[in-house]
Amino acid sequence: MTPHINIDVRSYGAAQGAHRHDFAQFVLPLSGALEIDIAGAGSRLAQGRAAFVAPGSSHSQMSDGPNRSLIVDLDPVVLETEIGDRLIRQPFVPLTPAANKLIDYMGLLMGNGGASATNLRLWVPLLLDALVHEPVRPQPRLASLLAGIEPELGRPWTAEMMAERACVSVSRLHALFRAELDTTPRAWLAEMRVKRACEWLALSEHSIAEIAYRAGYADQSALTRAMRRATGLTPAAYRRQRRETRPKSQ
Repeated sequence: MTPHINIDVRSYGAAQGAHRHDFAQFVLPLSGALEIDIAGAGSRLAQGRAAFVAPGSSHSQMSDGPNRSLIVDLDPVVLETEIGDRLIRQPFVPLTPAANKLIDYMGLLMGNGGASATNLRLWVPLLLDALVHEPVRPQPRLASLLAGIEPELGRPWTAEMMAERACVSVSRLHALFRAELDTTPRAWLAEMRVKRACEWLALSEHSIAEIAYRAGYADQSALTRAMRRATGLTPAAYRRQRRETRPKSQ
């Protein structure tokens, strides 16, 4: 029998109380941040930090802002004993650059109609390998910084402002971004602004000009240039395409 694997994109609001289930679960943030408690241990999750919920573990999630996460439910037999034991000991997982790219890839698939069973069977082993077998480095300053910037993308962020927020020098900030995310502060910010604009175009009724302002662009033309570089589409074309391909149940 093929082990059960399921994936969904979810958002969390006020806490609904603790619950538990007999399958294992990964919480992989795509945008925003949320608080999670697993068996009495709490942590804040955002891009760069994920969580593993072992079968039978009591857990609860909550957030006071917009957020989206990939939720992966899987049969415990999918996990090798060594991997499962490590994740149970360390349920809050700093994400490597490889894991971040795998999560972004699956997020794109889910945004374009979903992932097939074959996609999931191939993707999950790669994700587990990226989560567990690559060396992980703690990134408390960077994780906290990113979680703080995401809700404020409209601000005119510079590397100097980010460094001040993280209480590090500009050169140290660049080193952290390179080591943990394999990118630069400027490139990360540009990617996050495009990603957030794409989410709002697909899921909100805000005008394109308002979305440009909220995402931190000088004007609608600046958003259009960034969207063309990232997706090959204008904001209007992207919104139209996403709405045409959105499942009827959404």
